[in-house]
Amino acid sequence: MEKNRDVIIACDFASAKDTYEFLDKFTDEKPFVKIGMELFYSEGPEIVREIKKRGHKIFLDLKLHDIPNTVRKSMKVLSNLDVDICNLHAGGGTDMMKAAIEGLTRDDGTRPLLIAVTMLTSIDQTRMEEDLLINRPLADVVMHYALNAKNAGLDGVVCSPLEAGKVHEACGNGFLTVTPGIRFADGAVGDQQRVTTPARAKEIGSDFIVVGRPITAADDPVYAYRRCIKEFAE
Repeated sequence: MEKNRDVIIACDFASAKDTYEFLDKFTDEKPFVKIGMELFYSEGPEIVREIKKRGHKIFLDLKLHDIPNTVRKSMKVLSNLDVDICNLHAGGGTDMMKAAIEGLTRDDGTRPLLIAVTMLTSIDQTRMEEDLLINRPLADVVMHYALNAKNAGLDGVVCSPLEAGKVHEACGNGFLTVTPGIRFADGAVGDQQRVTTPARAKEIGSDFIVVGRPITAADDPVYAYRRCIKEFAE
């Protein structure tokens, strides 16, 4: 059966004003949006509540990475926000990921989807070896982190679209792949290393793609969003 796919717009703006002005351009759609560190640290939880009130699904991208007890308590706070997806760094280890689920799960048993960042798309093999002193193939590290996340009970991972198919092979088709590093074929790569197009991400097996500057910095963001939907989700 064909999976439901979606495009998540990375609203990496510095203020609520800029964010609302951007979202107001979408009069016929309610895009799934990502709220990252810059916007959340600038505006706090109220930005989440307001965007949710406007009818958008939300991926809260704060990438928690700390000792298990701290992450458990932090996720308990975030569980009070009506978001659809939260995340953390898989590099924090299995105990931390298990603690995150405990904190994120509400008294009624519900919780947002929880996914783990495997390796940032700005990291390539050379940077991983030289900066992180991890002397294994990058793909092997990503798969190991993905399996750790699955075994800890998480719902999926953030990974490069180039790795999505292999993650599904290792962890099953029900394990979600949320993939940044998306650029149009005629667009600039920017500061990311492991990138591909929306159409190719669909072929490889991404479940969600996270798209920032190719939409938010476009002359016509609504057209760019619809182009992503057409290439990836239809």
